[in-house]
Amino acid sequence: MSVQPEGQLIADKEISEVDGITVRLAGDSGDGMQLLGTQLTNTSALLGNDVATFPDFPAEIRAPRGTRAGVSGFQVQFANSEIFTPGDTLDALVVMNPAAMVTNIADLRRGGLLIVNEDGFDAKSLKLAALTEDPVTEEIEDRYRVFKVPMTKLTRDAVKELGLGMKEADRCKNFFAMGLVYWLFGRSLEPTLRFIENKFGKKLPDVAAANEKSLRAGWAFGETTETFGITYRVAPAKLKPGTYKNMMGNQALAWGLLAAGKRSGKDVFYSGYPITPASDILHELSRYKHFGVRTFQAEDEISACCAAIGAAFGGAMAVTASSGPGIALKAEAMGLGFILELPLIVINVQRGGPSTGLPTKTEQSDLLQAMFNRNGESPLPVIAAQSPGDCFDAAQEAWRIAVKFMTPVILLSDGYIANGSEPWKVPDANQMEPIVVTHPPDAAEGDAPFMPYARNENLARPWAIPGTAGLMHRVGGLEKADGSGAVSYDPDNHQLMTDKRAAKIEGIANDIPLQEVFGEESGDVLVISWGGTYGSCHTAIDRCQREGLSVSHAHIRYMNPMPRNLGDLMRSFRKVLVPELNSGQLRMLLRAKYLVDCIGFNKVKGKPFSVTELMDQIHSIAEKPNLNGKQVD
Repeated sequence: MSVQPEGQLIADKEISEVDGITVRLAGDSGDGMQLLGTQLTNTSALLGNDVATFPDFPAEIRAPRGTRAGVSGFQVQFANSEIFTPGDTLDALVVMNPAAMVTNIADLRRGGLLIVNEDGFDAKSLKLAALTEDPVTEEIEDRYRVFKVPMTKLTRDAVKELGLGMKEADRCKNFFAMGLVYWLFGRSLEPTLRFIENKFGKKLPDVAAANEKSLRAGWAFGETTETFGITYRVAPAKLKPGTYKNMMGNQALAWGLLAAGKRSGKDVFYSGYPITPASDILHELSRYKHFGVRTFQAEDEISACCAAIGAAFGGAMAVTASSGPGIALKAEAMGLGFILELPLIVINVQRGGPSTGLPTKTEQSDLLQAMFNRNGESPLPVIAAQSPGDCFDAAQEAWRIAVKFMTPVILLSDGYIANGSEPWKVPDANQMEPIVVTHPPDAAEGDAPFMPYARNENLARPWAIPGTAGLMHRVGGLEKADGSGAVSYDPDNHQLMTDKRAAKIEGIANDIPLQEVFGEESGDVLVISWGGTYGSCHTAIDRCQREGLSVSHAHIRYMNPMPRNLGDLMRSFRKVLVPELNSGQLRMLLRAKYLVDCIGFNKVKGKPFSVTELMDQIHSIAEKPNLNGKQVD
């Protein structure tokens, strides 16, 4: 927790100034842990802390209450400096039942705070958690600072005068826990009080009153009892000046699509089919009809992709999204979009697989699917977002490439990015340059026949909008004759068109930035990462550099084609380490393309990398820093 030695006493309570705190809130899926965590995050952001979150949901829609499978958790780190992860080990763990405790206790650091709702540890709850005895043993109490609080009883007492039933009263215990956590870590009640009033005040005044009383009761318990004896304070972070918003990844994707539409002068058409964890993009975009957004919930994944292709043909900014299983179903239509050479964004918010797999857990196992999951020779550009806030920029870059090169673009996110959040600096809309979209002009009588597959300097064909005078042309999935677009079965033409389409995609490498490096551009170890592993990798490498290790970091955004200098960069280091939340997909691509051996560090557990495990891996392969002029292996 990085507790400083100094402290101060106020009202017989010691206040300890700390650099940062990592808290996890865990309970049954109906205990409101996600709401508690979201409010704690927003409140911390308003106080000026940098924050990073990691929500963790049950994989089943209605997992049995009280069981280990039904545990819902929310982890947040708030700090006085810039952070990139929600934290490795926990400083505090708040649990509402035995199942929540036994599934999360391993992540609590020695000496950390374990706050237990002791009312939730009855015989029935122990049985549901597959336990024969209370998990709060002497060993646990010796290892951690354990605080047993009768949250359910205290919540019932707090709302007793409102005349609520027991079931309704018990629903408020998350607000009691919230108030206690706020007191313990110096968070203000005001933002959550405003939330309660805005959400429940007019429609459900009794619910609003009960939640407010529970929140204040939790604060009062910490303030008036001598249970804890200490509170913790985290000073505001020194972030770049500007206006910030706490932004989740899926929300940032939606906003990025809105911005891309405005920058290019196009209305956004979004079609999708409900699937975890991509559905929130549809939910968010559906709120912005006044911005010219049209959202369409299709009957299945195939029709969602085909509808988007129709919208692209009609001249709209077309987007469809899913997760791995849905992308598999969209594959044939993506091939159609490729041979039609129409601009389209296909978003894959990756989750654990295969099949239904781990629908609420994160994974990076769809990279090869994005690269090769279409019949025929049909390469597509692939971009990967690196963080919740970065989704805003990644969405706009995907559309820029799509319209400049007239091609579908695959945009990869993942469950960790989609559901996580971080402070996002709101950009100045006046500083955002237009995304240039050109359409061929009307053809006058006597002009040469329109050539729908003639190409410009980017090898992109013209985007001819239906109804434009003189630009009538044929579209479809059959091979096209070069230039005219007529159906062609000529083998030489098929070879030519295949080569041209591939060259167009490969040529995108000349339109994207060179690969940047955090650290030196040559040395001992180069760590190459992509997607949601950015925060953990960046933090681990920064710490290793401070220890004196020769290690640099290249985080790839453009997965296909890759940056032009990546091969030379890899050959400038003694070893290349590729951490991935899969079994080695990027590593395979790098070795095949650049003929440089890479060391894989792979994890498929539905959880992101911790900084500690990455540092351990780097230490295991890196040369030790110079000691008295000698290099030590």
